Amino acid sequence: MIVRQLSVIVENRPGAITEVLAVLKENGVNLRASALAESGEFGIFRIVVNDPEKVERLLRDSNFTVRVTQVIGLALDDDAGSLYRNMLKLTDARINVEYIYGFAASADIGARVILKVDNLELAVRIISEQEYDTKLDNEVDEMPEFYW
Repeated sequence: MIVRQLSVIVENRPGAITEVLAVLKENGVNLRASALAESGEFGIFRIVVNDPEKVERLLRDSNFTVRVTQVIGLALDDDAGSLYRNMLKLTDARINVEYIYGFAASADIGARVILKVDNLELAVRIISEQEYDTKLDNEVDEMPEFYW
């Protein structure tokens, strides 16, 4: 499934992430996934939220620099090799994975990962063709309940 990810540029200092999270909390935003990459004096706080358009506006209004990127939100079976099988399909199609982050939800609903790839449409088509439970439907940001 294609989802909108927000990348927030933050200073590399104590409390910077907390300031972003305060905006989310004060506005009832549900944080679904996040990753932080550090680069010297600044970092990139990548987040997937329940209402990306609203959150983009809120963060910009709070003087944060925000970039919106389309990424793949992938639901994986909770078994050894599930991510490998998906990555192998992308590798065989010569799709470059620029970055990945994820979390284990529960054994009942599996794990979730975010993938940034260099060919989004082809990657979605390849992953959704496989027989694993990827739950990809090409609907942007259509994530049922907390888990997509």
